[in-house]
Amino acid sequence: MDNDILMTIVKAVVILTVFSALAGFTTYIERKILAFMQRRLGPTHVGPFGVLQIAADGIKLFTKEDFIPQNANKPIFMIAPIITAATAFIAMSAVPFLPGVIISDINVGLLFVLGVMATGLYGPLLGGMSQANKWGLLGGARTAIQLLSYEVVTGLSVLAPLMMIGSLSLIDINEFQKGGVSNWMVWSQPLAFGLFLIAGYAETNRTPFDLLEHEAEIVAGYATEYSGMRWGMFFIGEYANLFTITFVTVLIFLGGFNDMWFIPGGIAIILKVMFLIFLFLWTRASWPHVRPDQLMWLCWKILMPLAVVNVVITGFAMMVQG
Repeated sequence: MDNDILMTIVKAVVILTVFSALAGFTTYIERKILAFMQRRLGPTHVGPFGVLQIAADGIKLFTKEDFIPQNANKPIFMIAPIITAATAFIAMSAVPFLPGVIISDINVGLLFVLGVMATGLYGPLLGGMSQANKWGLLGGARTAIQLLSYEVVTGLSVLAPLMMIGSLSLIDINEFQKGGVSNWMVWSQPLAFGLFLIAGYAETNRTPFDLLEHEAEIVAGYATEYSGMRWGMFFIGEYANLFTITFVTVLIFLGGFNDMWFIPGGIAIILKVMFLIFLFLWTRASWPHVRPDQLMWLCWKILMPLAVVNVVITGFAMMVQG
């Protein structure tokens, strides 16, 4: 029992360290890819190819003055970034990143991951509401709009695949797709894949659904009055969620860490996750922002009915086959 506890602690520390570092590295990759797509250079001055820009940003965040505005609700202002970062890493505890690399294999793993990730939006909500600043309050209000809009689509989109698999465990979902590329869930549930991916953009506050900190409209939204590591914790949480949602997408729809042709499963899942992260960055370089009313219109009038129709069709197909 003591060994199990020790191994769990070691896994948790390793995952926390690795993904914290990857969150910083992803900011560098994002800036380079966006610069390439927009015919710019991106980071170039600090280190070879600007790669030490990550260290420079980290030093700035740790040494920058951390102040709390006079009229802010101080306890909530301080707790909000912790909620965002903590829930992002707690959600990772039920995700099998590689074969055998999982902190806790619970039988409702997918439900746990999606539930904890949704709870993470309380961070921006409380952070925006705790400020005596209209832009922060608007960013917090948009958090509620976004949560109510995409979370319904997220739940309904995975319902059809789960009906076919019969389990909420991410390990069981991965095992269901054994047998090669032809067994991937994306081929039998392409609509669910598209809906889940679109909801993932909203889940991770990525363009075109980055309503919470829309610089062109509300300065920096919920993060307007944050600085230093409190600001950094919000964005470490955001990038950690990006990794979580891409791993979950791969596990549900793209064969997980099963072998892909001659490529071993561990390498295959990393390649698929890298492709999805590139897709998220590509979308940011290509698509404009949407308004909050456009997000609600898209989710409630287009995506949710499509998800319900997909569930009904899947149910009929399973009934006919059964």
